[in-house]
Amino acid sequence: MRTRRSHAHRPASKRLSRRDFLKTSAAVSAVTLAAGCASTPKRQTGPVILKPGAKLDKLRVGVIGCGGRGTGAAINCVESSPNVEIVAMGDLFQDRLDSSRQRLSELGAPFKVTDDTCFVGFDAYKGVLDCDIDLVVTAPPPHFRPLHLAAIVAAGKHVFMEKPVAVDPVGVRSIIASSELAKKKGLAIVAGTQRRHQPSYLEVMKRVHDGAIGDVVAAQCYWNQGELWVHERQPDYSDMEWQCRNWLYFDWLSGDHIVEQHIHNLDVVNWAMGSPPAKCVGMGGRQVRTEPKYGNIYDHFAIEYEYPNGARVLSMCRQVKGASHRVSERLVGTLGDSNPDGVIEGENPYRYEPEGEAINPYVQEHADLINSIRNGEPLNEGRRVAESTLTAIMGRMSAYTGREISWNWVMNSSELDLTPPHYEFGEVPITPVAMPGVTKLI
Repeated sequence: MRTRRSHAHRPASKRLSRRDFLKTSAAVSAVTLAAGCASTPKRQTGPVILKPGAKLDKLRVGVIGCGGRGTGAAINCVESSPNVEIVAMGDLFQDRLDSSRQRLSELGAPFKVTDDTCFVGFDAYKGVLDCDIDLVVTAPPPHFRPLHLAAIVAAGKHVFMEKPVAVDPVGVRSIIASSELAKKKGLAIVAGTQRRHQPSYLEVMKRVHDGAIGDVVAAQCYWNQGELWVHERQPDYSDMEWQCRNWLYFDWLSGDHIVEQHIHNLDVVNWAMGSPPAKCVGMGGRQVRTEPKYGNIYDHFAIEYEYPNGARVLSMCRQVKGASHRVSERLVGTLGDSNPDGVIEGENPYRYEPEGEAINPYVQEHADLINSIRNGEPLNEGRRVAESTLTAIMGRMSAYTGREISWNWVMNSSELDLTPPHYEFGEVPITPVAMPGVTKLI
């Protein structure tokens, strides 16, 4: 199996950290755009942009990040549309790529991956982008998504990118820059915020924006659930390998569960409000998941967001075994209220009733992406998902530090960058668990 070299095999003087990459990628991309060229793939030299009504006979897809979500997204992509092939794969770990490859092979004819189009290591994404592909499905741990999106856009590929798209404000600003460049290059970006492609949410939100519940003056959103998987450390693991395999539990990789998971609910609130919040203040802690295997993240958060119109929003998320579950959103207006997953109550009541077979939003988001490419009107959800990601990040930062945070500051001035010194399998000290009033706001 062909393997790209990882950063661990490079001389120290030639290693490129994410921090270095993000500082230079925007400038490099701008030069590339001005010169009228992109990284040259084997079959095409730019994005696939077709006239309305035209059809791309075969849409060739590369997968970056072959864990459960990346594998599932690749399957959803093939299920969504005709003439879609999976032709290349890349992951940090050989065993994870192998298990994903085995599962994807069950797709049959649409699975065209060979040994020569499989790549392993920190720079596996480069091997995928060098292949003959039109579209990338990217779902590595969230930390890597700004790095990968910048490279994908520079290579002239369309992209389905899982949420969240970053873990810190520096990463969010990189995503926004890459998204703006993608617009100029005619590239599609669709994010894994599947509620935006779900008929029940679409129908309710259309009515909310048309005034069915009046002015939205308050909201609540929740993702309270039990425990998730844990990858136990093995004797032969380096710090880096264990943290990347157990990535949910390290803030630099996942952003904490408020960012990795609760972003779905916060995105719905931003959607309803028509903007991100103006400021927030919150709290959280680590009361139950205190063992070392749970890294340095919290197990519960409660954040109050204030939006530009003065509306206050209660955001709550928890991952604790044996506690009550609640995953939902509620909008409160001057004429009624709404569960945006299909219900409006008040002066203009409405209940979504599906017609025919239910639509799977995890499949529909790929169908919408591919239709936009084939119709020559590429969707670009990059800035929107970046803003929802930063909404979650600022909530985490407030809880970690105990400080009230404004959107203007976190978007434009925060220098928080959780990047480790190098991408290599070696020592990576774990940042201490955040302590409000002690942890500095950066």
